[in-house]
Amino acid sequence: MTKTLIVSNRLPVSIKEKEGKFVVSPSAGGLATGLGSVYKTGENIWIGWPGDIISEEDKMKTVSDDLLKENMAPVFLSESDVELFYEGFSNSTLWPLFHYFTKHTSFVEENWEAYKRVNEKYCHEILKYAEPNDTIWVHDYQLLLLPKMLREALPNATIGFFQHIPFPSYEIFRILPWREEILQGMTGADLIGFHTFDDVRHFLSSVSRIIGVDNQMGQLRVNDRLCHVDAFPMGIDVQKFQEAALSEETQNEIKNYKRDNNDRKLIISIDRLDYSKGIPERLRAYDFFLEQYPDFKNKVTLILVVVPSRDQVSLYKKLKIEIDELVGRINGKHGDMGWSPIQYFYRSFPFQSLSAFYSMCDIALVTPLRDGMNLVCKEYIASRTDKKGVLILSEMAGAAKELSEAIVINPHDLHELSQAIHQALVMPQEEQARRMEELSYIVRRYDIHHWVHLFMERLEYTMTKQKELVVRRVNAEIKEQIITDFQKAKSRIIFLDYDGTLMPFNADPTKVRPDKDLINTLQRLSANPKNKVVVISGRDKDTLQEWLGHLSIDMIGEHGVWLREGRAYWSLFEYITDEWKAQIRPVMELFVDRTPGSFVETKDYSLVWHFRKADKELGSLRARELVDTLKYLTNNMNIKIMEGNKVIEVKNAGINKGKAALKWLKKDYDFIMAAGDDWTDEDMFAVMPETAYTLKVGYSSSFARFNIASCNDQHCEEMRMLLNAFAADVNEEATGQPLKAIQSI
Repeated sequence: MTKTLIVSNRLPVSIKEKEGKFVVSPSAGGLATGLGSVYKTGENIWIGWPGDIISEEDKMKTVSDDLLKENMAPVFLSESDVELFYEGFSNSTLWPLFHYFTKHTSFVEENWEAYKRVNEKYCHEILKYAEPNDTIWVHDYQLLLLPKMLREALPNATIGFFQHIPFPSYEIFRILPWREEILQGMTGADLIGFHTFDDVRHFLSSVSRIIGVDNQMGQLRVNDRLCHVDAFPMGIDVQKFQEAALSEETQNEIKNYKRDNNDRKLIISIDRLDYSKGIPERLRAYDFFLEQYPDFKNKVTLILVVVPSRDQVSLYKKLKIEIDELVGRINGKHGDMGWSPIQYFYRSFPFQSLSAFYSMCDIALVTPLRDGMNLVCKEYIASRTDKKGVLILSEMAGAAKELSEAIVINPHDLHELSQAIHQALVMPQEEQARRMEELSYIVRRYDIHHWVHLFMERLEYTMTKQKELVVRRVNAEIKEQIITDFQKAKSRIIFLDYDGTLMPFNADPTKVRPDKDLINTLQRLSANPKNKVVVISGRDKDTLQEWLGHLSIDMIGEHGVWLREGRAYWSLFEYITDEWKAQIRPVMELFVDRTPGSFVETKDYSLVWHFRKADKELGSLRARELVDTLKYLTNNMNIKIMEGNKVIEVKNAGINKGKAALKWLKKDYDFIMAAGDDWTDEDMFAVMPETAYTLKVGYSSSFARFNIASCNDQHCEEMRMLLNAFAADVNEEATGQPLKAIQSI
């Protein structure tokens, strides 16, 4: 029976040592609440750092035993780990960079080495509990390398990853010296989740540009696996906040606060001390508001709650000083003996007090400069059971994508934020109720339980697709069957695409000349009179003739335009014309002018626009534009537009690899195989008999019966190994020795 393992940097507990004993207290966080339905079930378990540095073995065992009773397991970190991995790389490199604060980002090799080491430590601890087919859900930026490590150790495990902070744009992320390792680590997962589609888009762009893995509708092909990427906006435990808001304790606190503030309008601002939260900018905007609207002096109070965080770090210490000075200056500038514009609290509050703040404040000011989601705004909405109150929300927070009925502002624009405060203060009760009703509906529907259920459901769906792919994959058993059937056959035909099947792609298509090993394999295959080898390619006939013309193989060029049987001359499949080129070529050349790195290849009866050398995103954009333009121009012409791997090809309609292959299939064969990587090969797969072995090179959907591993940058290893096993049959017939190639695959 499989189980689920939750993995995060911190466990949802706090540990304190009292009189030589450790006391474990549960966390009240929303994530812990949502995941409680997962990790507290059966043998499921949550793995992470308990939050305290424990080095004595007997104490470690005591803590481990206590945590195991709560379905948790600890990863013990040393003081050096915390300093270099957590405070260092996680919070001094990834946190500022991912929040777009490049000026605060440090790149220290020692911290990076610690980050790798601690991720390996987490992997080691997980492997003590994980079985080969378990589900593992990894959380957040401290563990970006972990999915790949787990994948290598547990190739059949179901691995999910969720990032709770923003993922930056490619232009920001590319600054990171260890960018390839980070992306490769993350793509070890089967499902990668972010809060917003913007984060998904940024991540996919970086994956494409940095490690060269393109996506189709958010689906990545990573080695021999599929990796899905999607947005899952996180919610809160709505019921918890609603019940707290209606409790007698909260209502009593509200009465006391209201009495002390003489029924002034109250604005709540709650944040952890961090430069990403925009607290100084918020205070300057409030100062500007009091200047612009002096009638509101003594009628409004900002309750500023700043929760201490890392205040011994120099950067945070300076931020604390800046906030203190701004509060003092604003209170001194606008306040009087009976009124302080800002009530400032630098401390954490118990949950009941936070509930009172949310419930009684007329306005919530949630204006981070950058935030992955920000749940404070959702907590405020859930607490407003009276449907009163106004939310002012930064457009830089992930929650702004959902909560459109808030007053959404740019946190850097003091004028806009000042006007938003005024708009909120004078907003009629009817409009407040309408907005809050819609906001409440969204927060209720997409709560923390919905988020957990949706992610786990999507992860299960992803694994179903993964298993379907594995079933179709040419594994050792299927390879053995293919080779056995090949051996038994008296007459065999093998159709082979060239680029992406026999040779890997290259930015320069002229540099994909067959290597000696490939020539040797094809020679040995064609030397056996039982075999007929047909190279069926989109390449022009002159290139195929130059590279492969000396071999006794058949060839099909330009997707079926040109045919060559044995060493005979090339012939046209049927009469066609190339008069259309004069109209199409200028259009393609225009796109070459607009797309540096692209070029036009001219074949006898087709034109190809290549953009493999172009900037990836620009090339993809121009390709879509070119296809739309060509479709419009060729509406009444008998030509076809084909989108291949970094190419757009225009050719005569009615001719394709499938039609050409049928010419060879007029004869009966005991063994038929066809292999190709491109969608142009689908025509070939479609015409093959049901008994044929059709192999799609790469792990995408296809008419082919099976998928085989795609080529990497250097070679097409798995396809070559299969062909070499076929070629070995020549030696068997000549020597009488049994075929041993199966063992080498």
